[in-house]
Amino acid sequence: MSIALNTEGRSSGGLAHGMPAGPRFYQRRGKRLFDVFISGIGLLLLSPLLVVIATLIGLTSRGPAIYFQERVGRGGRTFWIAKFRSMRNKAEQFGSPITSRGDARITGVGRMLRFLKIDELPQLWNVLKGEMSLVGPRPEIPRYVRCYNARQKKILTVRPGITDLASIKYRDEERLLSQSSDTESFYADVVLPHKLDLSLSDLENESFPHDLLLLAGTAMSIFRRGTSTCTRPSGY
Repeated sequence: MSIALNTEGRSSGGLAHGMPAGPRFYQRRGKRLFDVFISGIGLLLLSPLLVVIATLIGLTSRGPAIYFQERVGRGGRTFWIAKFRSMRNKAEQFGSPITSRGDARITGVGRMLRFLKIDELPQLWNVLKGEMSLVGPRPEIPRYVRCYNARQKKILTVRPGITDLASIKYRDEERLLSQSSDTESFYADVVLPHKLDLSLSDLENESFPHDLLLLAGTAMSIFRRGTSTCTRPSGY
């Protein structure tokens, strides 16, 4: 399955006329090589931790340890993103796909995984397979992507990522969403457009040093969650 993609300016290879040779190589080959190397090493080194987490999930709640959800990736093609299950089994049948702080569907172990952001670790497998990148716009579910305008669809010219600038800015997104009486509408009408704007600005600066800065910023944001200043974006 794929979603119609009609964009201008940036090709699927991420090339722009007159771009210096360094960034051009990184977007064509270097970024993928970096993704494969880091995701492969990461899966190998973190395998004991992954087993422990999966065991904890299995011991404390019913259902599989890994949760798969359909998302939209590069070129509008859908794929199955992997996450450690942090909610009750089949939780999507009992509410919105958007969660906020205090959602009763989130398990005790799941709350810890989300706080530390390690529920996303299985996505290293998506990166290794080539469906995602370490750094790139977060992939959304099809129902939201169908509402993208032409400018926002430029997001779909690159591989989605585990983290990007929007992920760092919205590191405490669930707290922000909990302040709204209509969580899903607030996400679709306010939060998502702002996240897409941040991700689009990121694409203009794509380079190896920039990606390293975002990865470092993501790691630092985990330890600064207690002092998060995530607020409603102005102008949205």
